[in-house]
Amino acid sequence: MNAVDTNVLLYSIDQRDLVKQARARELLRGLADGVLLWQVGCEFVASAARFERLGLTRERAWDRLRDMRAMLHVVMPVEGTWDRAEVLQQKHQVSFWDALIFAAALDAGVTTIFSEDLPGEAIPGLRVINPFATGATA
Repeated sequence: MNAVDTNVLLYSIDQRDLVKQARARELLRGLADGVLLWQVGCEFVASAARFERLGLTRERAWDRLRDMRAMLHVVMPVEGTWDRAEVLQQKHQVSFWDALIFAAALDAGVTTIFSEDLPGEAIPGLRVINPFATGATA
């Protein structure tokens, strides 16, 4: 099962880098076994304020999230996600927010996360691929 990080969703609407925008859109359209982690959806909408000058209003962010929900299966956190995130944060020295994403992904059975900035290969059982790196494949 595959998931994307918030930066992939943001690049899909960001017109400042048309190459990354096209790659993000291509990845989302072709995401086999794709899921949308609840935390990623929340971060996307919360980021709207930072991208308002680029045309991402709160309303457009909510609309885009609805589009994503129609394309990808939404995975909600379970009660143990915080506990797993705590262990991952301490053991692998990752940020709190990254630990939450990793924990939710593991809880959901995700094996690959596409992200530009998550620490790669930090968590056993999860593969992190930068879809914007040269030669990256989905």
